[in-house]
Amino acid sequence: MTTISRRPTSGREQPKRSRDLDREPWRGAVREYDLVKELVYALVVVGLLTVGLAAVVGSPDDAPVTLKQWATTAPSDFVATATAELGGTSDTAQYGPPYNSTQGASQTLGSIDLQSLSGVRRPIDTAQDFVVGPLEKLPQPPAALAVWNAANDAQRAAWTSAYSDALSKAPDGDPAKVAPGDYGPVPALDSALLAMAQKGTLEGALDGGTQAGLDRTKSVLFLGDGAYFRRLPTASI
Repeated sequence: MTTISRRPTSGREQPKRSRDLDREPWRGAVREYDLVKELVYALVVVGLLTVGLAAVVGSPDDAPVTLKQWATTAPSDFVATATAELGGTSDTAQYGPPYNSTQGASQTLGSIDLQSLSGVRRPIDTAQDFVVGPLEKLPQPPAALAVWNAANDAQRAAWTSAYSDALSKAPDGDPAKVAPGDYGPVPALDSALLAMAQKGTLEGALDGGTQAGLDRTKSVLFLGDGAYFRRLPTASI
C-alpha cells in the first residue's frame, strides 16, 4: 500500500497565489466599448424624452398681458388705476426705494432699514411717468394737460381724491356713470390715456419706444398697480 503524503500549505502561500492571479493577463473574451457613442445615445434619448414630456405635460405658453388688453378688457379698472397714479396713491407711488422716498414705506428688519440702504436708484414719479409724460408725447396732447401742469400739489390732490372716490361709488366703477363733481382735468387725462392704451401706443411711450422696449419696468409697474392683472390667475382656473 502506497501512502501519499501531502505537504501542508502554509498560511503565507495563499496570499502569494492571489497576487499572482492579479498579475496574470486576461484570457477571456474581449470586445470594444465606445464611450463617446454611449454618451451620444444617452443625450439623444434624454433629449427626446425632454421634448416629448414638455409637449405633453409642459407649462402653458400664455401670451403676455399688455396694457392694450387691460384697457380693452377692464377700462374701469384702468381709469381707476390712472387716477391713483395721478394722485400718488398707487402701490408704486407708495412703495419707497428704489422708486421713491416715501416716508415709512420701506420694510425694516428690526431697526435696520435694508430697503433704503441702496437709495432711490430708479426714481419714478407715477403722475409724470405713467400719465402726464406719455400724454405729452401725443401729436396733439389734450388741453387738460395745461390745466394740470398749472395747478399746485394741493389742488391736484383734491381733484384726484374726489374723482377716485366718485369712481368707487359709480356702478361697476364706470367713468361714464360718475356723479357730477369738481374733478378738474382728471377725467379728461384718464380718458386720453385710456384711448392711448386701447390703440396700443401707451407701452411704447412708457418703455421708450419699440427700439428701446427691452426695459419694461414702467409698464409692468403700471399694470401691477391695477386689479386686473392680480385677478388673472384666479380667472384662468
